[in-house]
Amino acid sequence: MKFDTEKANRAFGPEEVSLGLEKIKAGMAAELPVEELKLALSCIDLTTLGAEDTQAKGKSFADKVSDFSAHFSDLPNVAAICVYPTLVKTVRENLRDPKVALAAVASGFPSSMTFLEVKKLETSMTVAAGANEIDIVISIGTFLEGNGERVGEEIAAIRESCGEAHLKVILETGALKSAENIWKASVIAMEAGADFIKTSTGKMDPAATPEAAWVMCSAIRDFHARTGKKVGFKAAGGIVESRDALLYLAIVRDLLGEEWLNPKMFRIGASRLANNLLTSIRKQPVSYF
Repeated sequence: MKFDTEKANRAFGPEEVSLGLEKIKAGMAAELPVEELKLALSCIDLTTLGAEDTQAKGKSFADKVSDFSAHFSDLPNVAAICVYPTLVKTVRENLRDPKVALAAVASGFPSSMTFLEVKKLETSMTVAAGANEIDIVISIGTFLEGNGERVGEEIAAIRESCGEAHLKVILETGALKSAENIWKASVIAMEAGADFIKTSTGKMDPAATPEAAWVMCSAIRDFHARTGKKVGFKAAGGIVESRDALLYLAIVRDLLGEEWLNPKMFRIGASRLANNLLTSIRKQPVSYF
């Protein structure tokens, strides 16, 4: 795969990211606006990715999401359920809200340390089981070795295996360390056909950070300006509190604009966040999910 090395390589001044974030934070309201909280809720990929996940848990997850509107008729449902491939069939059979997508991690998640043939097969099998969104991790070691072209070729091959399903590409920004690496990985993923770029697996520290989000959204803006293609952004890993979710909304709004602030273009991967958003909206403790 050939990508634009000039655009993939970008230097960041020592204060560029922090100054950009300071401006965004300064513009945020001190209170938690209810409409913003509802928007954040509507963009959640409600996630369970534990080694102890059972088919019963997958069914319970799907049932709760399916019944959400019956309990909270004035609120939007979450955007998607995200699970391991082995739970996809059960979730698909029990997910009764047609507006909620079914996402699954695949391709050797979370390490991506397996053969490309295995990644492609797992992806196609997961789509066949009922997933309409696939979350994969870049080959981090290959990227850190300096072989960005091979990373892009893998993503493009997995993109083919997705068929009609959307592909979210996880950069694992905590492992990439620098703003330059995060920018470069973002460009490679987008040029390889990613529908979304995503911060983290949630399986290592640091997970999602505002700094990584700022760089990734800047890369999406640049990519859109030169190609006309709109790529979504997903923040995931360690986002628990309502105010943290609103900060990611503010980053997207500042760098990409209102047209990105919807479930088609913006997601938050989370488990505990959903109940905290419900608590902030209702102004009393809520434990539904």
